[in-house]
Amino acid sequence: MKEAQYIIMLLQYSTLDRSSNLILNTRSSTKDSPPVSHNSCVYTVIQLKMADTSNSSSQSPGFTDKLKSWLSWSWTYIWAIWFAMVLVLIYVLRSPLKLQETLATASVFLNTLTPKFYVALTGTSSLISGLILIFEWWYFRKYGTSFIEQVSVSHLRPLLGGVENSSSAGLFSSANGDAEPRPSVSECKVWRNPLNLFRGSEYSRYTWVTGKEPLTYYDMNLSAQDHQTFFTCDTQQLRPEDAVMQKAWRERNPQARIKAAYQAIELNNECATAYVLLAEEEATTITEAERLFRQALRSGRGRVWCRDGGGFGVRGVQGAAGKDTNVLVYIKRRLAMCARKLGRVKEAVKMMRDLMKEFPLLGMLNIHENLLEALLEMQAYADVQAVLAKYDDISLPKSATICYTSALLKARAVSDKFSPEAASRRGLSTAEMNAVEAIHRAVEFNPHVPKYLLEMKSLILPPEHILKRGDSEAVAYAFFHLQHWKRVEGALNLLHCTWEGTFRMIPYPLEKGHLFYPYPGCTESADRELLPSFHEVSVYPKKELPFFILFTAGLCSFTAMLAMLTHQFPELMGVFAKAFFSTLFAPLSFVMDKMESIMPSSFWHQLTRI
Repeated sequence: MKEAQYIIMLLQYSTLDRSSNLILNTRSSTKDSPPVSHNSCVYTVIQLKMADTSNSSSQSPGFTDKLKSWLSWSWTYIWAIWFAMVLVLIYVLRSPLKLQETLATASVFLNTLTPKFYVALTGTSSLISGLILIFEWWYFRKYGTSFIEQVSVSHLRPLLGGVENSSSAGLFSSANGDAEPRPSVSECKVWRNPLNLFRGSEYSRYTWVTGKEPLTYYDMNLSAQDHQTFFTCDTQQLRPEDAVMQKAWRERNPQARIKAAYQAIELNNECATAYVLLAEEEATTITEAERLFRQALRSGRGRVWCRDGGGFGVRGVQGAAGKDTNVLVYIKRRLAMCARKLGRVKEAVKMMRDLMKEFPLLGMLNIHENLLEALLEMQAYADVQAVLAKYDDISLPKSATICYTSALLKARAVSDKFSPEAASRRGLSTAEMNAVEAIHRAVEFNPHVPKYLLEMKSLILPPEHILKRGDSEAVAYAFFHLQHWKRVEGALNLLHCTWEGTFRMIPYPLEKGHLFYPYPGCTESADRELLPSFHEVSVYPKKELPFFILFTAGLCSFTAMLAMLTHQFPELMGVFAKAFFSTLFAPLSFVMDKMESIMPSSFWHQLTRI
């Protein structure tokens, strides 16, 4: 019967595919959400079936499972019972064990100690707590968490019978209140930087001057994977030079990659991907890189024309056709970027527009962001607005370039006459309100950008990959667009006066958002992988100091103060110490006297003799 129900559900999902897509599109019109495919619906049905099977099998637990659950429940409270039994046993055996005589001897020993001992004791405690504080602070600055807290949660808590938080991360409450598993969805997808620099002519020159590596191994490894996916296909046996290039993209050493590119050119003088690699990594100037890209374009076009004339008679040729098309798109885009860097902005804009018309389905490459930056350089704000009207769609994934460029255009209309004092007296006009709302929208999407635009943080070279809404995207945006904000009079002043108001609208950004989904909590770890170690990663929302850092700081300060006071005023501190300990142990002495009157130790001594 249940099998029939699942088949009916599957048929309903397949027949209502169009309507479900309509509903999903309507839902995405309210907030920026990824589309859900038909395969996810089928996966949900299969997952429900698996959950139902597991529930039916777990409805009749055996005796062993009951015993394990009882033991795990009792272990939570058994330590308290054990502790109480130890206290009772010590009290009962206080006379045979001569505890009172031992305490008296200890008190005499403590009274004979000199103040130098207390100075050494408090000084050592202050030193140890200070070392712990320094290590905790370093660990928190590097990894964003407390070392003591992490060890206690991951190692001590399971031993004490606690449940890890990660075990419940994959569960959600269904309509009947039961917990069911759900697949974890990665919030932090890494994207290719549309305006990434050239390794040989830009990144390498930075390394030669400063001696610092601007790219991380993780970032370069992602680029190698992109090149293998974008420039290779499953028909490498047809092209020996492509097999060489496939190995070249995997090489970690730049010199080995360049050597492999020359080997591919020796096998085939028309190997376009080899010229692409040389233009990216061997060329030391943009002019030289442009020359190599033009050579790659001639080789790529010749191969496409030869293949188009011969037709698609072989089964694997269509895969090669897609690969050659990808190579052509990549080369034309980089040629447009070379023209933009060399000052031929109009030529670059024309090449980008032609590329977008010729390959309209390659919107995932975000060529429109290159076009927006070039149009801003030309100060063609009407054309920028036309591009934004097409790509600032609520159903498309946002980016800092789209949000902040829209805010820049709206701020441009009012920024030259904006004054905070005048606005506080007369209120904001409609145009000023629109500009402020656009700035708040942009800051909510990526709150790291304003500090770079306002030059409150130093800029570095942008990475080859960015994380949307992360610090890496903010660095990439500000690196190319800071000059455009400076060119608009008063735009940075308006941003400075209004950007912090966004955080008052969203007091808990990890729990809810205003115009977008809640801010993802995984951006810090991903940005640390993408950005070099010498860059201080911007963290949002700002993390509070862990408890153990505050505790060790207080302990270090308190013990250091005690050591100093004991060294300066030994007799007075001795009086204070005796008064403190006598007050501290007064309740315990009172309880012991009451218990002695109720149950004298001689009674237990007589029982032990019997």
